[in-house]
Amino acid sequence: MTPAPAPASAEVSADPGVRRWWRWGGLVAVLGVLVLVCLLSIAVGSRTLPLATVWDLLWHDDGGEDAFAIHDVRVPRTVLGLLSGAALGLAGALMQALARNPLADPGLLGVNHGASAAVVVAISLFGVSAPGGYVWFAIAGAGAASVIVYLLGAGGRPGTPDRLVLAGLAIGAALAAFVSAVLFLDPQSFDAFRFWEVGSLTGRKVDVVWQVGPFLAVGIVVALALARPLNAMGLGTDVARSLGVHVTRTQTAAALSVALLCGAATAAVGPIVFVGLAVPHLARLVTGPDQRWVLSYSLVIGPVLLIAADVLGRVVARPGELEVGIVTAVLGAPALLLLARRRRIATP
Repeated sequence: MTPAPAPASAEVSADPGVRRWWRWGGLVAVLGVLVLVCLLSIAVGSRTLPLATVWDLLWHDDGGEDAFAIHDVRVPRTVLGLLSGAALGLAGALMQALARNPLADPGLLGVNHGASAAVVVAISLFGVSAPGGYVWFAIAGAGAASVIVYLLGAGGRPGTPDRLVLAGLAIGAALAAFVSAVLFLDPQSFDAFRFWEVGSLTGRKVDVVWQVGPFLAVGIVVALALARPLNAMGLGTDVARSLGVHVTRTQTAAALSVALLCGAATAAVGPIVFVGLAVPHLARLVTGPDQRWVLSYSLVIGPVLLIAADVLGRVVARPGELEVGIVTAVLGAPALLLLARRRRIATP
C-alpha cells in the first residue's frame, strides 16, 4: 500500500525558506501591533480627547493643556514603556536561554527585587533622587541578586527550574520585606516613590528616558549579539566549545546584559514582574528555539505587552487607573500557573 502523502502544512513547516519568510512575516505583524498600541497609549488617558484632536496636537503643539497632556505626559510614558518592555522581554529571553530554565524571569528569580533594594538604599541613605543617579545602584543590585540566586539554586549542582525558582522567590521575598521596612521607616521616601515601588509608567518625564537610555541601549546590543553563541550553548557547553564559543565569556556578557537591562528598567519604572516570563514563551510559539529569532521577537513583544497592560490599566479603572505593575501581575499569575501545571515544559 502506498503511504499517504505528508500534509501540506508539514511540508511548509519543513521548508527552511518558507519557515524563514513565516518568521519575517510574523515579526512585521508584531511590529504593526506595536505601532498600534503606541498610538493607543498616546490617544487614551484620563483626559478624554477626540482622536482627530490627538493626532493634530501630536504634530502641532499649540501650548495648551491638551498639548501638554500629550507631549509631556503620554509621549514620554509611551517611550518609556517601549524601552522598558524591550529590556524586560530581552532579559527574560536571555535568562531562559542561559539557564535553560523555562521559568526564568527577572521578577521570579529576584533580579528586579535586587535592583529595587539597591535603589531604595540609594534614595534613603545617600539622598539620590534621579534615575540617572541610582541606576548604577540598580544595576549592581540586579547583578548581586542574580549571583546569589544562582548560587543558592544550584548548590554546587546544575540548577533545576524548581530549585532556581524557589531560591528566587525566597530572595525576592526577603528583599521585598527589606524594601518595605526601609520605606516604612522613611515616610518621605515612601510618599515620593510609592508608585515607583508598585511598578508604574505614570509621572515619568522625558529626562528619565535620556538618563536610563544609554544603559538600555548597551544591554540590548549585547543581548542581540549573543544570539549565535547561545544557540551553540543550547547544544551543551562541550559542543559549544568545540564550535569555537567562549562559554565563560558568553555567560559573563549575558549576565552583564541582564543586569543592565533589569537595573535600568527597574530604576526607570520600578519592579515589574511576569513580562520577562511570558514574552520568550510567546516568541517561541512562532520562532522555535532559534535564539536569533527569539531575541528579536522578544525585543518587540515585550513593549507590546507592557504598553498594552498600561493602556488596559487606564481603561478598566476610569476615571482613575491601575498601575502597570498591578496589571502585569494579574495577567501573569495565570500564565505562571499554566506553565507550572504542564507535565512537560519545553526547554529553551
